[in-house]
Amino acid sequence: MSGDIVELKKHRATFPVPERSPGSIALHGRSPELQQERAAHTRKQILDAAAQLFDERGYGKTSVKDVADHVGMTKGAVYFHYPTKEALTIAVVEAHYHRWPALLEAAQAKGLGPLDTVGDLLDRTAQAFQDDVVVQGGARLQMEQPLPDGLLPQPYIGWISLLTELLAEAAEAGELREGVSPAAAAHTLVSAFFGTQHISARLTRRADLVQRWSDSRDLIFAALRA
Repeated sequence: MSGDIVELKKHRATFPVPERSPGSIALHGRSPELQQERAAHTRKQILDAAAQLFDERGYGKTSVKDVADHVGMTKGAVYFHYPTKEALTIAVVEAHYHRWPALLEAAQAKGLGPLDTVGDLLDRTAQAFQDDVVVQGGARLQMEQPLPDGLLPQPYIGWISLLTELLAEAAEAGELREGVSPAAAAHTLVSAFFGTQHISARLTRRADLVQRWSDSRDLIFAALRA
């Protein structure tokens, strides 16, 4: 690893916290009882079921009763953990976003240069979209934005910000082709990744997403790399 990259690694990029209105937090407050291990397991069951149904049917065609039936519970049991459908929706989207910092940390832990860190992060993200129901459900909800403005984060902004930062580091390290704008490259990568994700979701239920993203990544990185 070059001295330039070692110097850059002193600052580790972090995934920006998504912004939404403070009032949305009140929709899904937790009681102390919900901290218990059994309750946490039940919450995860409900959350996973809701995410799967939101992904398959969309927000409008998924009811709390559908979620309850899916996990073999009563509606009252679901409402005990998530007092409204809106609260359940917010919880799925929040869980979706909470996946990304861990993937970024895993990519950074490999000690790659900034550009290869971007590639590794997006590869991991493609795998998450293919395999993780919470990621899938959260993506559908982010596309639909079914709740009033401010209750769900604005999609893509955090990804653009993070990739711009990493690609700026790549430019400083001499890894980007001369004349490539980190901001423009970040927008292009985010557009390509999430476009590929959306098309794969519609055509194959993401069965081919990892391969389709690999094809797109190779083309784009060939244009970006010095």
